[in-house]
Amino acid sequence: MHGRYLATGTGWQLLLLFLPLLTSCSTLTPQTTAVKTVLYKPAAELKNAIATDFELLGRVSVRNENQRFSGNVHWLHTTLEDTILLLSPLGQAVAEINKSDAGVYLVTSKQEVFYARNVEDLTAETLGWRLPLSGLQYWIQGRYSPLSAASVDMDNEDRVVAIRQDGWEIFFPRYYTDLAGQSVIRPKIIELQFEDLSIRMVIDNWAELKQSSDGY
Repeated sequence: MHGRYLATGTGWQLLLLFLPLLTSCSTLTPQTTAVKTVLYKPAAELKNAIATDFELLGRVSVRNENQRFSGNVHWLHTTLEDTILLLSPLGQAVAEINKSDAGVYLVTSKQEVFYARNVEDLTAETLGWRLPLSGLQYWIQGRYSPLSAASVDMDNEDRVVAIRQDGWEIFFPRYYTDLAGQSVIRPKIIELQFEDLSIRMVIDNWAELKQSSDGY
């Protein structure tokens, strides 16, 4: 892992230059007012509750009473692993987070390695704010997590505008739609609130990854 971790940020800076290559043809649609709330129980068969594999590039801003952070994010999610790279606004590596069956660890720009039982505890300890990765892999796609109970607000077109789950409130101010504006593709902006912590993510580029029959 250390061999591919950025020491200078050059590799990811080049990646950010090619953001348009991952952009799909779409337009934006603003959030509308919620007209109904639906309550969901945890899925009975959690083994079938798998988030779609994806790769995204975007921007993130974080604020609580102790911390302020804004920069870029690159997130690769598969059923086997999550790798998240946080970058400064100038493209310098701030931290890399990796979650797999082997565990969870975070590497800082100084090559310091930290381990924890879950991503929330790890980021709270090292960054000063919590990243709710377990739910975020679903929320970032405009879906509630099937792993726990959820309250979901929908508009008159059954589009999700807010989710309340695991102590978090998640809002979807803006979506991408297809060119005809007929169907929602995915969120453009997602805002998360947990006590005094606010996280705002803007998804600039998104690519859905195909899964093989054995999950790879």
